[in-house]
Amino acid sequence: MKKIFLVAVLFIATKITFAQPPAGPVNPGDTYGEKIQPDGAIPVDALPKALATNNTLDTKITGKVTGVCPKKGCWLTLETADKTKVFVKMKDYGFFVPTEMIGKTVVLDGQAKLKTTSVEELQHYAEDAKKSKEEIAAITKPETEVRFTAKGILVMN
Repeated sequence: MKKIFLVAVLFIATKITFAQPPAGPVNPGDTYGEKIQPDGAIPVDALPKALATNNTLDTKITGKVTGVCPKKGCWLTLETADKTKVFVKMKDYGFFVPTEMIGKTVVLDGQAKLKTTSVEELQHYAEDAKKSKEEIAAITKPETEVRFTAKGILVMN
C-alpha cells in the first residue's frame, strides 16, 4: 500500500513539475473550464465602474487577451481601453489555457474583485512572464487592480 501511495505521489509531482500550457490552435467556440454562454457579458472596461459600489461581483465579461502565463497557462490578462490590465486566474487552478489565446476575444464567467497585490506577488508574476531581472527589480510598490477568477472561458474570435 505504501508503494502504491508513493508511486501516486511521484506521478502527481512529476505532472505538476513538468506542466505546460495546452498546445494547439485556439478557435472560435473553444471552451476552457466550465461550458459557458456569452449571454449577458459586459465589456471588461465596465468592470471598474461596476466594482465602485461593490468590491466583489459575479459576472460575465468580454475582452481581448493580451498575455498568458508561458509556464502553464495558469493566468491571462485582458486589456482595457485605458491600457490597464485585468488579471485573470483560473478557479482552483482547475484548467489552463494555451498561449495561442493571445490576441483572441473571449467571454469569461466568474468573479471580479478589487485587490491590492503585494510587491512579492507582482514580482512572481513578472518572473512567470519571463521579464528581465531589471524589470522585476523595478517593481517596488503594491498595486490595486481588478482581479478576475474565471470558472469558464469561451473563445469568440
